[in-house]
Amino acid sequence: MVKVTRFFIISLFFVLLGITSVYAGDASSNGGYYRIGKGDVLEINVWKEKDLTRVVKVRTDGRISLPLLDDIKAEGLTPIQLKKVIEKKLKEFITSPFVTVIVDTENSKFYMVGEVNKVGEYDLTKDLTILQAIALAGGFTEWANKDNIILLRYRNGKEIRYKISYKDIINGKHPEENYFIQRDDTVIVK
Repeated sequence: MVKVTRFFIISLFFVLLGITSVYAGDASSNGGYYRIGKGDVLEINVWKEKDLTRVVKVRTDGRISLPLLDDIKAEGLTPIQLKKVIEKKLKEFITSPFVTVIVDTENSKFYMVGEVNKVGEYDLTKDLTILQAIALAGGFTEWANKDNIILLRYRNGKEIRYKISYKDIINGKHPEENYFIQRDDTVIVK
């Protein structure tokens, strides 16, 4: 009986470990941790320093302004990375700064164009796949070529194009093409 219980506990551990790994893989396929973008509103708290605590908006140049520190690049960083940058810069003025960065308001958008029923800009408020984005845009028009969908993504100033076939996704031939939408993506249905 003890061997069966021990085997069950070890098996359960590996099952949970596997589930955790799958979940982590899903998160990374969606870009992993949240990255700060233009237009986001951030709450920067400096513990025991009321004069340095601020709510700031990330400007179109990707920077924020803080007392004593002037402009700091925030776009593209995770909140934890920005926290570390601010703490490092504050060490010139404060002995042991402790900073918290909270994303107060996300300004994540994506765009649907071409042969969908509702062309336009959409808020990206949750994990969303290509198929879900098409559904959000009211589906295809009668003239849509479902085998010719383009996902445009810009990273580090370069355009990345993904060609997607709706039919291949729903038929299970290429389910990996059902990419997660990321900030500033454009989905073009030809």
